[in-house]
Amino acid sequence: MSRSSSVRSTNSCCRSTSTPVPMLTYRAETTLTRACDVGPGPELKPRHWGTIRRMPTLRIALAQVNSTVGDIPGNAAVIRRWSRAAADSGAHLVAFPEMMLTGYPIEDLVFRNSFVDASQRALRALAADLAADGLGELAVVVGYVDADGPAAISSEAAPGNGRRDASALLHRGEVAATYFKHHLPNYGVFDEDRYFEPGDSLTVVRLGGVDVALTVCEDIWQAGGPFTAARRAGVGLVVNINASPYELNKDDVRLPLVRRRAAEAGAAVAYVNMIGGQDELVFDGDSIIVAADGELLARAGQFTEELLVHDLDLPLADAAPNAELATDAAKPQVEQEIPDDMAIDQIVLDFALTANEDRREGGVTERIADEAEVWAALVMGLRDYVDKNGFRSVVLGLSGGIDSAVVAAIAVDALGPERVTGVSLPSGYSSEHSKDDAADMAKRTGLTYRVEPIQPMVDAFLANMSLSGLAVENLQARVRGVILMALSNSDGHLVLTTGNKSELAVGYSTLYGDSVGGYNPLKDVPKTMVWQLARWRNTQGDPPIPENSITKPPSAELRPDQKDSDSLPDYEVLDPIIKGYVDHDLGRAELIAAGNDPALVDRVLRMVDLAEYKRRQSAPGTKISGKAFGRDRRLPITNRFREGN
Repeated sequence: MSRSSSVRSTNSCCRSTSTPVPMLTYRAETTLTRACDVGPGPELKPRHWGTIRRMPTLRIALAQVNSTVGDIPGNAAVIRRWSRAAADSGAHLVAFPEMMLTGYPIEDLVFRNSFVDASQRALRALAADLAADGLGELAVVVGYVDADGPAAISSEAAPGNGRRDASALLHRGEVAATYFKHHLPNYGVFDEDRYFEPGDSLTVVRLGGVDVALTVCEDIWQAGGPFTAARRAGVGLVVNINASPYELNKDDVRLPLVRRRAAEAGAAVAYVNMIGGQDELVFDGDSIIVAADGELLARAGQFTEELLVHDLDLPLADAAPNAELATDAAKPQVEQEIPDDMAIDQIVLDFALTANEDRREGGVTERIADEAEVWAALVMGLRDYVDKNGFRSVVLGLSGGIDSAVVAAIAVDALGPERVTGVSLPSGYSSEHSKDDAADMAKRTGLTYRVEPIQPMVDAFLANMSLSGLAVENLQARVRGVILMALSNSDGHLVLTTGNKSELAVGYSTLYGDSVGGYNPLKDVPKTMVWQLARWRNTQGDPPIPENSITKPPSAELRPDQKDSDSLPDYEVLDPIIKGYVDHDLGRAELIAAGNDPALVDRVLRMVDLAEYKRRQSAPGTKISGKAFGRDRRLPITNRFREGN
């Protein structure tokens, strides 16, 4: 028998290798399946087109929850709490996100034996604790980090063994089944080829007569592999646990993707995704359940912690595995004719699908508007960065301009006004309307407000140094940075910097001045979107942002009558060029072909290229686009290649 058709039956977790007699909840339903001999027994009769079958009902719960990297005890406590909620809802199975026990991404923590050992011990302890909690009969699927050998960086590493991005099914106080992620992403923010070894077998667990396949995140984003193997195994359900980072409109991609994999597997798919912020990444949830035919059955909200509970009517498992090249599912209507080359590990549990008196429908939560998506991502990213890193409060320079106003509004929404301090730092060039706008912003939001004039400090520098022009402008910005960092040291605030993606792209910032700070909520937000977000936020209840901050021409106010347009193209022209060059890797010729002025393209590309050293030193900030500065876009600082040369 070829490897692609091999089946390894595992009996250590079951009373016998035959299908147990379950306590089943049935729903009469007409199914159109291809004729296939599925073995003896009163419920396992040969199936033909139009046959009436009675299908067991599995109540599944998807726990769309927040984890913290490295807080293994805290994450285990979250799993226990939400498992109790799942059991109280009558669920037979609850699934938690990818690497829920350790948090995600763990990056180079994976190389520490102590960390991997802690994950493995915690998994076993969690299984025992769930049983002690009276939850032993609940099947709990949870992500963690495992290992079957040294890390790849070790001289003792052996091909095919190493660290594993793993999923486990916990039942009756034991780790009843494990699965190792097969497809490892190595693009964008992902470096999983650096950290993990891929699994080469699909784990299929029989729960009360229903076959359930375990998969992890990237397994659903690529054709072939586990979902093709799941089809060959004839499973009724594929559970896919995820840590899928947010980017704008990603929710529009997920549903078609899950539907394609359901067609590929010939099975229902339950996709659970985490929420929360981790450094520059934020996770938006958007968990989904689809039927084998692609029908959307249930969908959770975005950026909400919740338990999605739904009753799934699933086909009874075959008494024996399919013969080579045979399947109970119809041929997929997608381009998934890719050999999977995976063994199938079958585990049969002594598991009862106890009847529930009611019928649970998870419901489909409506998607939110783009501006609401981005705002929720920025709020969640900032809140989790502050709280998970133990900061009590934040401080920012409140200039009266649009960028600082939007950052202040995000901070107040994320943390509450009592944890936000805005500091007006007027110089001799600060306009009265800017001072008034900053004070108005503080009054509207209720944040703590203070004024620290910088001109005496600037004058003290100039009395001892001969500076002029740009040096004097940068000096003002650096004095402001010194004051904010002093307040951080004095009061324990995290300093928020307020530069947007457009400014970071072209280097329109002062190193160790207005770029100073520990976190930047607008790091991946173009200037034009900053205005868009401000206008949207002002429609949501009492408007926090002064209208004058939105409508006045942007200015750094570091010299008389200064405007951003003195140094930069209009942002409506600049931002599309930046997006093409940075987000989509377009070259000079392609940008010109898109209708941009050649001289302007040359000017912008030169500014972007020369500012790489500044960006390398910039604060982390929430990723919302397909390619953010930092984890996504990695270019050498020393680099003489120029477009068009």
